[in-house]
Amino acid sequence: MSSQSHYQFEVRVSTQFLDEQSDKEKGPYVFAYTIEIENVGDKSAQLLSRHWIITDAHNIVQEVKGDGVVGEQPTLRPGERFEYTSGCPLPTPVGTMRGSYTFVGEGGEQFDVAVPEFLLSMPRVLH
Repeated sequence: MSSQSHYQFEVRVSTQFLDEQSDKEKGPYVFAYTIEIENVGDKSAQLLSRHWIITDAHNIVQEVKGDGVVGEQPTLRPGERFEYTSGCPLPTPVGTMRGSYTFVGEGGEQFDVAVPEFLLSMPRVLH
């Protein structure tokens, strides 16, 4: 009987509207998002790059690709977590983001970890 090792990551997202950095009358509307990536598998892997698909309320899509996250390319061992916060300006008060991270595993194999779509939305104020 052999045990099969594999890569498995969980991604959690929280968002925040940045009132003080936004122009609520005409935009841009600025959001912060905090991402926590946890290695829940049994092999280490290094985050190499990110790919974001950002869609505003007018269905205008912007793609962002780049090395690492916030200037880092962390290696996550089993059980380890990495958390970072970044920002996203939008021309509309509502939008979405989704994407993926590309990792390289212990044996040099590359694989992607999906980030499910999440909402960026200015809070509604009732008068």
